[in-house]
Amino acid sequence: MSVSPNLNQTKTLTIAVTGLNANDNPGPGLGVIRALRAGFGENLRIIGLAYETLEPAIYLSDLVNKTYRIPYPTAGTEALKERLQQIQEIEHIDVLIPNFDAELFNFIKLERELLDIGIHTFLPTHQQLAARDKVNLQAFGNNHGFDVPASETIFSASELDQMADKLGFPLVIKGKFYEATVVQHIGEAYKAFYKLQAKWGLPIIVQQFIKGTEINIAGLADGNGNALSVIPMRKMYITEKGKAWAGITITDEKLINLAREFAKASHWKGGFELEIMRDDKDALYIMEVNPRFPAWIYLSVAAGQNQPQLLVDLALGKPVQALTAYTAGKMFVRYAWDNIIDVAEFQKLSAFGEL
Repeated sequence: MSVSPNLNQTKTLTIAVTGLNANDNPGPGLGVIRALRAGFGENLRIIGLAYETLEPAIYLSDLVNKTYRIPYPTAGTEALKERLQQIQEIEHIDVLIPNFDAELFNFIKLERELLDIGIHTFLPTHQQLAARDKVNLQAFGNNHGFDVPASETIFSASELDQMADKLGFPLVIKGKFYEATVVQHIGEAYKAFYKLQAKWGLPIIVQQFIKGTEINIAGLADGNGNALSVIPMRKMYITEKGKAWAGITITDEKLINLAREFAKASHWKGGFELEIMRDDKDALYIMEVNPRFPAWIYLSVAAGQNQPQLLVDLALGKPVQALTAYTAGKMFVRYAWDNIIDVAEFQKLSAFGEL
């Protein structure tokens, strides 16, 4: 199934995208933008929304038409609302796609007010966001019959010894938003705890280690219990942070059915990623549910299902049909290159908050 630009699209769409970082723990923004460019062709204007001045996609002028800095999520919804109103007066954004876990609470809270000024979104509810949170994932699995590793939420490093006795080594120590470290002994557990606490704050999640094959699933659901697109990918190369640096699409009805069952159980609305571990008994453990598209989402385009394009159509209220056919054996191999810019561009963004 090939993907071609939407030939029925006559009006130039303006779509705002966050998640423009592209380091060794890349945000989904760049992949989302590439998918939108593939889906909508020339009738598209991309507005980047950045938190920091060195997010690489800011300076990729062939992909991003203009970038604005926005306040960090900790600044709260009012600061974000005010900034987006300023941007909207200039850009007339049609659809906004947030791509960071930590920012979603604020965007969801502003969903109705954004629509009032012409900005469409397609986001989960606060209840859905909380239900799949790392802190609540085990309860979610128990309630809906999904295999989820045993885990505990802790607020003090002094609890690590008790967790080690309960769950055994190896253990997985997770930050509340991002990052996970597999530890082999209590010394490594303490080190991982303090590192993640300093970066993401409390609580910290301590999870049972499951040995197996790592698989990720990119999905899009309509909010009514239906998965409209499901693309499973097996990791082929993994960074020290556990991120896929290479992967391949695979055919597996068991994985597809799992994603469909997740959409049905949660009534998820929007893009999602299931991080799966398949053990030697073929059990599928849900390790995490990420509430947005993954960084490798452009692979969905190569496989024949352009999930970001579908999300835009959903946000705009256009009719969308579920996609089932896709191509297995499509691979991605991530790479890095040096993008050369003039310091004046960096200074302009730093000084004026836009480029």
